[in-house]
Amino acid sequence: MPLAYLGLGSNQGARREHLQAAVDRLSAQDALRVLGASPVYETEAHTRPSSGPQPPFLNAVLRAAITDSPEALLRTAHAVEGAEGRTRPAERWAPRPLDIDLLAVGQKTRRTDFLTLPHPRLGERRFVLRPWADLAPNFPVPPPFEAPVHRLLADCPDDTALRRTAHTLHVPPPDAPSPGAL
Repeated sequence: MPLAYLGLGSNQGARREHLQAAVDRLSAQDALRVLGASPVYETEAHTRPSSGPQPPFLNAVLRAAITDSPEALLRTAHAVEGAEGRTRPAERWAPRPLDIDLLAVGQKTRRTDFLTLPHPRLGERRFVLRPWADLAPNFPVPPPFEAPVHRLLADCPDDTALRRTAHTLHVPPPDAPSPGAL
């Protein structure tokens, strides 16, 4: 089963609860098994100059073993976002209860209208790379990055402040009963 890495973020409502709900809902899927979660970080929101200030984000990264295609995983991620109150299409960089980005699936690469793997902007996002480096620092991110996560973090141009929080995300053991689907 290939390993997939998903970035989680929330800056609206009960942020930590939205992140945990994502873990629980993803864990309930037959086509994937959540294997680990990074520490949770708080970061200021990336915004457009015209949009004004937003609440800060909580961010984390998940590692999951998957049996479905990356496209099916992205559809599942969108359904989980919707179950937590996110509507699509949404204005880019607008506040949202839950955002799930598919960062990488093994060494697979894709470039379609629906999915780009690895995520095309992950090298510019400290809020993704810092928690990912805590979880899997040596994961080799495939082309066009062709570098381990820890190297991408060291080279990241994003200087947005991050603060590691005391929040943790509970990952159910592999034999735990399903907490319920979408």
